[in-house]
Amino acid sequence: MKALIFVLTGLFCSTLVAKVEVKLDDADSYISKRQKNSQVRARKAFSPQSHYLALHAGGFFEDKTYNWGSEFEENVGGMSLGFTYRMGEWVNSSDFMFRVDYTAFDVGRGRSTKLSFLPSVSFPDANSGFPLYFGAGVGPGVYFKQLDGESSLSLDYQLFAGARFYNVFESIGLTFESGLKNHINVLSDGQFNGVFFTLGTVFIF
Repeated sequence: MKALIFVLTGLFCSTLVAKVEVKLDDADSYISKRQKNSQVRARKAFSPQSHYLALHAGGFFEDKTYNWGSEFEENVGGMSLGFTYRMGEWVNSSDFMFRVDYTAFDVGRGRSTKLSFLPSVSFPDANSGFPLYFGAGVGPGVYFKQLDGESSLSLDYQLFAGARFYNVFESIGLTFESGLKNHINVLSDGQFNGVFFTLGTVFIF
């Protein structure tokens, strides 16, 4: 009888030890997998050395022109396409950006198109991880097509606020932006004031 009890006790202990070892192996595998996933996420996360390229497209909620084509017009702003490239950090907790915008206008006497080059600053910096940002930019605009007798150059300036979400699809994120896009014709009278919106993607590299 005692021998039977010893045998049963031995079998129970060996089974218990085997189960414990399996659970420990599962735990080690789980922890290892979590660490690996964390390392992958870390590689995809934004770092101080990272740059990004944002592609954006949109239009205007409301816009007005003064002394451009006619004395006063409304709703002349059309499609807007562009990109924003992050050059790096600037001063404290800010980013230095370079933005290029292509914009079409339907001004009273005809159609006009323009390319704008805008060095910009935004806050907070991208690697803060905060999704909302604010910024401003100013630079020259060059008309590809302009009304007769009007300036072929403009001074463009923008104020914008937006949201950016990194790694929505692998290293591709989403951006939403709105603000003011204004310009003043340099070599003739005329100006444009518009409230814009854009949607786009952002690529981290």
